[in-house]
Amino acid sequence: MAASNFSEVVGSASSSKKLINLLRGHVSFPSLPPAPLLLLAALGPLWPNTSLLPTRLIEKGTRRVLQDPSIAFPALLYAPDNGDLKLRQNLASWLTDFYQPAAPISDERIAVTGGASQNLANLLQVFTDPVYTRNVWIVAPAYMLAFRIFDDSGLKLRAVPEDEQGIDIKYLRSEIRKTEDRAQAQSNSSEPIKPQRPWSKFYRHVIYAVPTFSNPSFKTMTRKRREQLVGLAREYDALIITDDVYDFLQWPSSLTAKDVSLDKAILPRIVDVDRYHDGGAEREGADGFGNSVSNGSFSKIAGPGLRTGWCEGTSKLVYGVSQTGSSRSGGAPSQIAATFLAEMLASGDLQRHVYEVLQPSYGRRYRKMVTVIEKELIPLGARLPQTDRDIVGGYFIWLTLPSGIESTAVVQRAKEEENVVVAQGEIFEVPGDTEHAGTHFENDIRMCFAWEDEDALAEGIERLARVIRTLQSEQQDRGAQSAQSATQHGTTVASAKDFW
Repeated sequence: MAASNFSEVVGSASSSKKLINLLRGHVSFPSLPPAPLLLLAALGPLWPNTSLLPTRLIEKGTRRVLQDPSIAFPALLYAPDNGDLKLRQNLASWLTDFYQPAAPISDERIAVTGGASQNLANLLQVFTDPVYTRNVWIVAPAYMLAFRIFDDSGLKLRAVPEDEQGIDIKYLRSEIRKTEDRAQAQSNSSEPIKPQRPWSKFYRHVIYAVPTFSNPSFKTMTRKRREQLVGLAREYDALIITDDVYDFLQWPSSLTAKDVSLDKAILPRIVDVDRYHDGGAEREGADGFGNSVSNGSFSKIAGPGLRTGWCEGTSKLVYGVSQTGSSRSGGAPSQIAATFLAEMLASGDLQRHVYEVLQPSYGRRYRKMVTVIEKELIPLGARLPQTDRDIVGGYFIWLTLPSGIESTAVVQRAKEEENVVVAQGEIFEVPGDTEHAGTHFENDIRMCFAWEDEDALAEGIERLARVIRTLQSEQQDRGAQSAQSATQHGTTVASAKDFW
C-alpha cells in the first residue's frame, strides 16, 4: 500500500462529533499489507500535550549556552564519545537523588544517547551477534516500535507473558532452558560472526522490558521479580535492556490523594538491582559488563524533539556503548541539545518542571480517566491490571474488555460511530510468537491520557462505553436468536417423530 502519514488521518471521516484521540501516533508503513486505518495509526510514538512542553525553560537553557562562548563553542562542535560531561554529571546527581541507590551514581556509569530507541540500536550493535545471540525475549504485550530495531539486528524475537508481578519468570526460565538444551543437542556452539573487540562482549540472550508503568500494559514489575530476573540473566548470560523512560512520571493511585508529586522512585531499577544484588555486577569472577542496562530519555519529561537520552550501566558496558561506530565517527549524538539540558538540570528547572507540572498534570488526567472507567466500563465487565498498587504513572491505561468483546470490533466501531480512537491489543503482540496464553491480546485495548485535555478524556471513555454496551446488546440479541432457532429446530424434530 502507498505510504501515508497517519498522524492526521485518524478518526471518522463522516462523524460530526469532535475527534478524541486516545492513541495519538504517527508513522509511515509502505510495506504493510492492507489493514484498518486506525490500526496503522496506532503504530506511532505517543505525544505529550503541547501545553506541557517546557518551551520557556528550554529557551532559558539555550540562552545560557549560546551566550557563553566557553559552552557554546564546544556545544556546536563534535561531542566526546560518551557525551557532554556537564549533562552526565548533572544526570548522575539527579538519578542518585531520585533512585537513592546504596552509593552515588557516577558520571562514568552514564553515556549520552540520541534517545531510548537510538540507544537500543547501539546496544544491539555492540553487545549482540545475529548468530551467537540466541533470542530476544520481549515482555508481552510489548512496545511495538522496538520490533523493527531488533529485526534490523537480525535477532529472533520471543514473547514472554506477564502475570500480576510483571514478567513471568517461570515461563522465561523454562523457554530459555529449552533453547539451550536444543542447542546442546545439536552441538550448536554458534560462534559469533562479528569481530571480537576489547570494549564489548556478545550476550547469549537479550531480555527487553519496560519494568515501571510499562508500555503498553501499564504494569509495574515487583522488586522480587526484578531480583529474580537479574539472577536468571546472570545464569544464562543475558543482557536485560530496560526502557526506564516513564519512571519520573508517577503519582498516588488514590483518586482522592492530595499530594500528587513524588520526588523519589518507588522501586530500584533493574540496573540498580544488578549493581548490588548478590555480590553486584562487578563481583569477583564476573566480566565487569554486568547483565543490565537502563535506557533513559528526555522525550517524556522535556520533549521528544530534543532526541536526547542516556544509558546507565557498569562503566565497562557504558564505555562499550560509547564506542559504537557512529559515536566514534562524530562523538555522542545530540550534542547541542545535551548542553541545553545540562543547563536546565544545573538550574533545577527541569526537575521542578517534572515535579510541579508534569506529575500533577498527568495525575489529574489519569484520575479523570479512571474515575469514568470505574463508573462506565467496570460495571460492563472490563478490567484494569494491578488495581492494588499505591503508585501508578506513565502515559496510558491497559484495559481488558468484557468477556466476548473483541478489540477489533471496539476500535472500529468507536472510530466510525463515536469518533474516538484507541489502540487495539493485537498490535502489541510479538510477531511470530502468539500461541502461548498471555501472548495474544485480541480482548484488550490501550488508552493514552497524555495528549487530550482532561474533559476530552472523560467524554472519550463515555463514548467508548456506549460502543461496548451496543456490542453487548447485539451479542445478547444473537444469543437469543440462536436459542430461539434451536428451540424451533427441536420442536420441528419432535413433530417429525410424532408423524412417523
